[in-house]
Amino acid sequence: MWIADGLNKLRLIPGGGEAGAVGEQGADTAVAVDNSLLDKVRHELAVRGARQASEAEILSAMEAVTGATSYDNIPDTVRQLRDIQRELSGLGVLAEVLAEPGVTDVVVNPDGAVWADRGRGAERTPVSLAPPEVRELAVRLAAVCGVRLDDARPFADGIIDDLPPGIPAAALRVHAMLSPPARGGACVSLRTLTRGRLGLEDLCEAGMMPAEVCGVLRRLVLARKNLLVTGGTGTGKTTLLAALLGEVPERERIVLVEDTPELMPTHPHVVALAAREGNADGAGEIGMQLLLRQCLRMRPDRIVVGEVRGSEVADLLVALNTGHAGSAGTMHANSVAAVPGRLAALGAMAGMSPEALQAQAADGIDVVVHLERAGGRRRVATIAVTERATEEIKDGLAVGTSGTAAAGTKARGLRLRPVWDGRPLDGWEGLP
Repeated sequence: MWIADGLNKLRLIPGGGEAGAVGEQGADTAVAVDNSLLDKVRHELAVRGARQASEAEILSAMEAVTGATSYDNIPDTVRQLRDIQRELSGLGVLAEVLAEPGVTDVVVNPDGAVWADRGRGAERTPVSLAPPEVRELAVRLAAVCGVRLDDARPFADGIIDDLPPGIPAAALRVHAMLSPPARGGACVSLRTLTRGRLGLEDLCEAGMMPAEVCGVLRRLVLARKNLLVTGGTGTGKTTLLAALLGEVPERERIVLVEDTPELMPTHPHVVALAAREGNADGAGEIGMQLLLRQCLRMRPDRIVVGEVRGSEVADLLVALNTGHAGSAGTMHANSVAAVPGRLAALGAMAGMSPEALQAQAADGIDVVVHLERAGGRRRVATIAVTERATEEIKDGLAVGTSGTAAAGTKARGLRLRPVWDGRPLDGWEGLP
């Protein structure tokens, strides 16, 4: 029987068609990878020039190196195929963890411990690696991403979008770091990326927000308000922004600008731009600022910056103030109160004076949506509207001339006025 014929049959075998969840017995129950066969298949694919081999190409390579086109034990053979796919993807045994339902993040510490977040916070898995294997994993994943990782450049970011069967994600964001600077050994961080699978209604049902907030956010998008989504790490900023972009009318062109590709909105009119690091000599770098300037010439209806983390804030504010209503971005901040100071700090990196930052932010940003995570639950904690402050500010928050959040100032600046903090506040009824 042909191997290819067994692929569909394997779906009838419990655990056969997927990478399989890591249960109490852990990774030891997995079928061991035949390293000799793996090396031969890898060499055969390299000879054929198959850099990212499809399932059919791997099958063909297996048949070429073994000389077999039929097998007595189809389930074991197809599982061996799955193991080879897993190894060629660079993920190795981590593919089993990533295949578990609800996994959003997987991290590997220098000691080899593997932790996973299934929406309840980080939990240790039964899987573990030896410290030297962690470094090998980091280097392998960087190679799959096509980025440099060595002692001269000991950290790397990238995306893997060709995943082995069984992983319910469109892609993975990869961050890897060697030692030094990581103390005690290399470490790896993976985040699953979905392609616009969750809409606003899905997030509402998952408890991220009540129905009335869902309705307001949808109307803000349709009213073409400029939105800034803020929150700490892992609070769901990218997830919420992707859902919001799914509400944009189909005829409007969205141009995404990201440091590392993460946003995958369900929308028919999207162009995604991604920054690129330079080579070993520093040549070929394409930064966020350059991409933002280029996207202004691409007839965007809406400009979206995946994450504002540096001097590109100046270009984003220019874009928000040049007629591209309905644009958006995300930014790390611990609270709404911290947003003005955070903007001021990023503006300083771009050489903007506090006064210029205040004026452009107040004119360019209409609404701030702040997310928090408590007890493993992600939620919309605060919604605030921005106002220009031209007189003494008695309530709300402002960026003072020192570039820090201040109250009671008379400076012309940015004021954030919360209208939702788990319940409607003054001004909530005035939103669309």
